[in-house]
Amino acid sequence: TAPQSLPSSRMAPLGMLLGLLMAACFTFRLSHQNLKEFALTNPEKSSTKETERKETKAEEELDAEVLEVFHPTHEWQALRPGQAVPAGSHVRLNLQTGEREAKLQYEDKFRNNLKGKRLDINTNTYTSQDLKSALAKFKEGAEMESSKEDKARQAEVKRLFRPIEELKKDFDELNVVIETDMQIMVRLINKFNSSSSSLEEKIAALFDLEYYVHQMDNAQDLLSFGGLQVVINGLNSTEPLVKEYAAFVLGAAFSSNPKVQVEAIEGGALQKLLVILATEQPLTAKKKVLFALCSLLRHFPYAQRQFLKLGGLQVLRSLVQEKGTEVLAVRVVTLLYDLVTEKMFAEEEAELTQEMSPEKLQQYRQVHLLPGLWEQGWCEITAHLLALPEHDAREKVLQTLGVLLTTCRDRYRQDPQLGRTLASLQAEYQALASLELQDGEDEGYFQELLGSVNSLLKELR
Repeated sequence: TAPQSLPSSRMAPLGMLLGLLMAACFTFRLSHQNLKEFALTNPEKSSTKETERKETKAEEELDAEVLEVFHPTHEWQALRPGQAVPAGSHVRLNLQTGEREAKLQYEDKFRNNLKGKRLDINTNTYTSQDLKSALAKFKEGAEMESSKEDKARQAEVKRLFRPIEELKKDFDELNVVIETDMQIMVRLINKFNSSSSSLEEKIAALFDLEYYVHQMDNAQDLLSFGGLQVVINGLNSTEPLVKEYAAFVLGAAFSSNPKVQVEAIEGGALQKLLVILATEQPLTAKKKVLFALCSLLRHFPYAQRQFLKLGGLQVLRSLVQEKGTEVLAVRVVTLLYDLVTEKMFAEEEAELTQEMSPEKLQQYRQVHLLPGLWEQGWCEITAHLLALPEHDAREKVLQTLGVLLTTCRDRYRQDPQLGRTLASLQAEYQALASLELQDGEDEGYFQELLGSVNSLLKELR
């Protein structure tokens, strides 16, 4: 029998249920297909996420207390996650593989850093506590090495340099034996003045003393303990060498030292010097005595006036007229030139600047040097010295003749020998001056001498 048809009221719900089932199936298939397409079109993102998951998993699985040792070589090796890299290794990131790689940077440096202090382990892993212990030992070793270096350095410093305490002690001991200039001069004066000293010892004492009295302060200190008078008294010695070296010391002490010059005049030095020059003495002694006389007279008008009173010009005239004293004659002429020009400049300076004290100016005005030279025949003596063969001596004589020209003009004109000498010198120096001009010297030495000769000849016509 044919089945009976269901009523229409029951068919409607079944149709709706069937439609919902079909829609759910279609939606599931569509979402599954889109998921496959997304996975195929984004492989990079998928790979990155997968790598991150793997690294996270590896890190989670890595025991924080157990680290694997990386043993570097001279070749690049890949580093695995968690491996500890020893100090001194060179680490880089390989841009092609994306992995970290390491190798030895400097083999020698690496070996020096280790110094045999690597952990004695039988496995390829060690704990973080082992790392801390190794680091502590490494630092301790470095400190020990540093301590050894410091000790070696300190030992070297002690070897090269002495402690300040020892130096102070040595300086204290040295101060006992080191003498001041004053103490040395006292000792030298005592040696010279001692009756037990030999002639050689006295001469040596004077020779050393001359070195010290060159200094103005030392020369003045010589006054404070009577040393200057002891040396002045040495001019009375019967030994020519003692006179010579005593005068040598006095000449050094007098030079440009007014205080010492005054004490010397009061101590009778001027008279003693003139006596030696006026008596028969060795030439070497007279040289030193003349040196002392020049040092005493220069820039000291009071001594110059005393020199004239004591007949100093007569003594010098006799000195230059002796045979074999040409060297002394040139020095005497130089002294006279200096004294004449010194007075002239002093009087001119006093008139122009008025800075000179009235007392000193009065002393210069009391020095009647030019009249004394005229009276003592120095016009003729100086003119005859022009016959000396040395150019330097002639130069000094020409200068002196020039400053004496006002006083000695008439006597120069009356001296026929002077005229012949000047004419001869004129011809000689004209030839020498021409040679200088040929050599390109516009202001040569001989041209100056020729000018002095021509000037004298012109004044005497």
